Amino acid sequence: MNSSPSPTLSPSANRDLFDQSALSDLAQRLVEAAKRAGADAADAVAVRGVSQGVEVRDGRVEESERSEGDDVGLRVLVGQRQAVVSTNDLSGDAVTKLAERAVAMARVAPDDKYVGLADPALLARDFPDLDLLDPAVPTTTELERRALAAEAAALGVKGVTKSGGASASSGIGGMVLVTSTGFHGSYLRSSQGISATAISGEGTGMERDYDFTSAPHGADLLSPEVVGRSAGERTVARYNPRKVETCKVPVVFDPRVAGSLVGHLVGAINGASIARKTSFLKDKLGQQLFANNIRIIDDPLRKRGLRSQTFDAEGVAVKRTALVDDGVLTTWLLDCATARELGLTTTGHAHRGVSSSPSPGPYNLHLEPGSATPAELIADIKQGFYVTDLIGSGVNGVTGDYSRGASGFWIENGEITYPVSEVTIAGHLFEIFRSMQPANNLEFRYGINAPTVRIEGLTLGGR
Repeated sequence: MNSSPSPTLSPSANRDLFDQSALSDLAQRLVEAAKRAGADAADAVAVRGVSQGVEVRDGRVEESERSEGDDVGLRVLVGQRQAVVSTNDLSGDAVTKLAERAVAMARVAPDDKYVGLADPALLARDFPDLDLLDPAVPTTTELERRALAAEAAALGVKGVTKSGGASASSGIGGMVLVTSTGFHGSYLRSSQGISATAISGEGTGMERDYDFTSAPHGADLLSPEVVGRSAGERTVARYNPRKVETCKVPVVFDPRVAGSLVGHLVGAINGASIARKTSFLKDKLGQQLFANNIRIIDDPLRKRGLRSQTFDAEGVAVKRTALVDDGVLTTWLLDCATARELGLTTTGHAHRGVSSSPSPGPYNLHLEPGSATPAELIADIKQGFYVTDLIGSGVNGVTGDYSRGASGFWIENGEITYPVSEVTIAGHLFEIFRSMQPANNLEFRYGINAPTVRIEGLTLGGR
């Protein structure tokens, strides 16, 4: 990790960014105005977004930008009718006008028997400190230094012929939620990141790859030098790829792409898909989908997590949940509306923007590691494929059919050998889930984290 101190904004500037009192007051006034305008119930979200970023190429800054703004959204309910409005301009008497417009829209909206605020008994009461806010906000000069250092490290790798660019960024995002049932909560989360892309070869024989690091706290980032060097090494390893024949082989997913398999599961257990009956898992709750050593966790309360928070977009308390436990699918991801439609209770997975009503989604996901090392996982593979990059989104959530473009490396006699590109890996998610074998190398670097994963018998479409 990068533990060196870095230049930051002044303390007074930081205090202005971190102070949400004006947003809290605004959200409260919106809810009160909605009630005065005739709403039976209402909630308001106020969202703060501050970001700055620097992009460099060939040792020079190509772009430097900064943006910041506060946006608010108001949801009102009149009987079983709902409307959502949003704005970023609430000067003068705009609060009253926005509330009146929202109520007028709700009165002519169609009835929806599933809409409504969360049951007050489910609302969050405790707000543990998840250490999401880094008080040290890097300056533009520091971001330039990080990006230039990452690019230089990538170019320093033997075999890298040119830079694909590098970038560094930081930001602060937060939300205030106020409801007419008495909930009042807020959070702020900082974010910082560094990325680099390198190119090897020339003309039509060029290959490129990348690496990046992101975290709420700058101290948890990989150093720019590590990111750049990794990008360069990944690129050089891909140089001069070969074609392979179509075959059916074990496929091993690098940790950078293994999380996508968890993502496909989570998309299929989203309550909205279940309520619409558009998921291939719609009848699989409580059934064994994986081997009995597989656990998939959603943890919104992980300290310094990229997607951590203490309440959902409806104010419901969140908790660490095993979505898959001992291979068994245990739950759907539900907000209040989808829960009512399915005759269940919300799982606290509501997410929301200022211009939309709540909908379900995950937090910090991870596949728990196994006991084998990555080398042990591939040791008995006579012929197979090690995936490092996936292309396209050819996964059908209705049928479970899986087909992705891919590149990576050929496995022969338990060893990773030469690079391979322009292939397709195909199968069915049921088969993928049943044969999933995780290695022991889990690291928490992304929003969805997984160790190296082995899948049996996928079809590799080659030449």
